[in-house]
Amino acid sequence: MADKGKMDQAKGKAKEAVGKVTGNDRIKTEGKMDQAKGKSKEALSEAEERARGIQDSLRDKRDKT
Repeated sequence: MADKGKMDQAKGKAKEAVGKVTGNDRIKTEGKMDQAKGKSKEALSEAEERARGIQDSLRDKRDKT
């Protein structure tokens, strides 16, 4: 999902740039929204990875006792 987040961010930056060049505020705003969506997906993916790591650590500790 982190890759998908990066893709959304890149797509959003491109849209925002096109919106700026053409003077189209709607496309510029859509680009900013895509970037925010991508950052959210990336943050969620990172949180899930950390949670899996914590879960694995706890499982390892439990198995050692």
